[in-house]
Amino acid sequence: MLFLRSLVFQILFFLNMFALMIVWLPAMPMRRQINQELGRTWGRTTLWLLDKICGLKIEWRGLENIPKGAVIVACKHQSIWETFVLPIRFPDFSYILKHELIWLPFFGWYLLAAEQIAIDRAKGGKLMPQLVAKAKKIFAQGRQLFIFPEGTRRPAGAPPRYKFGIAHLYAATETPVLPVAVNSGLFWPRRAFIIRPGTVVIEFLPLITPGIEPQEFFEKLSTEIEETSNRLIEEAVAKDPSLAAIVEKGRAQAAKGPNGEEAPES
Repeated sequence: MLFLRSLVFQILFFLNMFALMIVWLPAMPMRRQINQELGRTWGRTTLWLLDKICGLKIEWRGLENIPKGAVIVACKHQSIWETFVLPIRFPDFSYILKHELIWLPFFGWYLLAAEQIAIDRAKGGKLMPQLVAKAKKIFAQGRQLFIFPEGTRRPAGAPPRYKFGIAHLYAATETPVLPVAVNSGLFWPRRAFIIRPGTVVIEFLPLITPGIEPQEFFEKLSTEIEETSNRLIEEAVAKDPSLAAIVEKGRAQAAKGPNGEEAPES
């Protein structure tokens, strides 16, 4: 049954995405907020499909911690799930994403139309001055910048691998940071076909205001996100003990992967 439900969802997931991109074509030349609404519509419809087909629901926590105006949204990254969920709660957002995505037909065009930030991750720290300049422009417009501090998806339960770039961005732009924790990797892991029923919790933590020394900020951010994400995982496993196997699998993959990265899922 899990396989059949997941198969139906995966088919409708891509059909829904392509259909929305075709319907939205007349709006592509318009202002970025209209194209951002495509992302929110995709997120809402995908959540509906997950609920109705896979039995996967969502619980929002800490919404009162979301500020108005400019903010860096630093989210734990365990699944594709959070990439389409985050825009739902923010009015004028921009993602930091890998530049290969902008070459995708239609999808990449909309990323550009919505004024997202594409970077070449292979250049590493050399990109920081350019990234800071773009971020300052975004914050001057009162917009929100989404960033995944680990740079890529990590399995639920795997040891964290945060990158210090988030601390440089925080210090250079003097912008508050909103930490976000999730347990999405329990239900829709990276490169996994099967989607499990349950409730994904996304929790917005108290804002970290500007002015903290970068190293102290880095430790505070990573500790708060990890502790909360681990608590959300523990809550889910307590409700459904079968999810414990997903956590153990994630830890094993992270340990066996090349260069400390997680091995691909089957």
